[in-house]
Amino acid sequence: MSIAFRYAARSNQGLGSKSRNEDSAYAGPELLVLCDGMGGHAAGDVASSLVVGELVHLDGESHGADDALDILEQAVEEANDRLADVMEAYPDSSGMGTTCIAMLRTASKLAVANIGDSRAYLLRAGRLTQITKDHSFVQKLLDEGRIGPEEALHHPQRSLVTRVLTGRPEDRPDLSMRELRLGDRLLLCSDGLTDYAAEETVSEILAESDRTPGQVADELIQLALRASTRDNVTVIVADVVHAGAGTLKPQVVGAASVRRSAPTSRTLTPAEKAAELSRAAAGASAASDGPVLAEEATSAHPLVRWLRRTVVAAAVLAVVVAAGWLGWRWSQDQYFVGEQDGQVAIYRGLAQDLGPIELSSVEEQTDLAVDDLPDYYQGRVRATLAADDREGAETIVAELRDLAARRAEADAPRAPRPADDATSTTDAPSASDDPVTATLPPGHPMAGPLELAVTLGEERP
Repeated sequence: MSIAFRYAARSNQGLGSKSRNEDSAYAGPELLVLCDGMGGHAAGDVASSLVVGELVHLDGESHGADDALDILEQAVEEANDRLADVMEAYPDSSGMGTTCIAMLRTASKLAVANIGDSRAYLLRAGRLTQITKDHSFVQKLLDEGRIGPEEALHHPQRSLVTRVLTGRPEDRPDLSMRELRLGDRLLLCSDGLTDYAAEETVSEILAESDRTPGQVADELIQLALRASTRDNVTVIVADVVHAGAGTLKPQVVGAASVRRSAPTSRTLTPAEKAAELSRAAAGASAASDGPVLAEEATSAHPLVRWLRRTVVAAAVLAVVVAAGWLGWRWSQDQYFVGEQDGQVAIYRGLAQDLGPIELSSVEEQTDLAVDDLPDYYQGRVRATLAADDREGAETIVAELRDLAARRAEADAPRAPRPADDATSTTDAPSASDDPVTATLPPGHPMAGPLELAVTLGEERP
């Protein structure tokens, strides 16, 4: 079964006192990643951006189902090592960390890596299932039977995580492999949604199959804002669809998109306007409401600010490179038929050029001359004929060969008729005896002997 993702990613700073968005998310044709940074002034936004930037190269690479999980695990471990390197080089960033959910699709298989309390859900046949497990203090209390689900929703320590990526060797994610089916809908979200919105309401919104992933993602963000979320809220919604109906352009939101985002033109809700004013008055020293692993500094050190800008810029560059590679790879799966040196040729790539950059190359030059084709098809070939794939291009060439042969046959001189015996000339039918021409007026183009007119590929007058 050939499938694809149709996806949308959204993020909002929330209504709390945070002065910046510490969530980051990336959605691409084969990779979904969501990270919720923590550490406040210790650069939680840097941590989430860095991990996203370290993982985006997986999108567009060729992976088999057998090794996808190992590749994903290794990539997350390398991202965690990168966090350690940064904190060693810049001690003021010590204490930063991030949750991470990463999903790598190979055909209909889905490799999943998860660490922290961000969540992933699967909606299948109307049933919503949480497919990740929180690494949090509250989840531990639930597992031990010390509290119930209702108590967990409002527990004062619900933001206290027990495992996240902090650069330590023991920070290892949970790993799993799943089978995707057509019609599945995936949700990845930070706790800015699940800590404030009821799971039943989230399930109802996800179950609206007539709405696109973008519409559902927007509604989930608004749901969290209506519930007065004081945390950053980020969601990725991805539908499993037939190949060819999926999304091709990667999307990046949150802290990793800071350098890419333009000011929004949408109208803010009253609650959002109030939160903007509150953040402006509180300044950068306001306390963080998100997950906490370490004591926060009282102010951001200049080195941390420089580090934040550097890492975010690197993450954005990685995303741009990944998007460019995906676009180039897609273009090289396209084929068309055109002309080269007067001959019909099969091209691979796009018929258009990007300035001085050629986006196509000749795969095969045939021995069929363009001038041998009917006039109409000569123009069509010179303007290029698009094909679905290489096999489709070869089919077009075969049809052109048939047209050229029919034209050559029509243009071939006819053998003269054998002379009639003089004694039988009086018995030969005259033009007036022909049932078609006998009724035509003198001078009509069809009057006289009936000739066969053959026109290939041209409009008849």
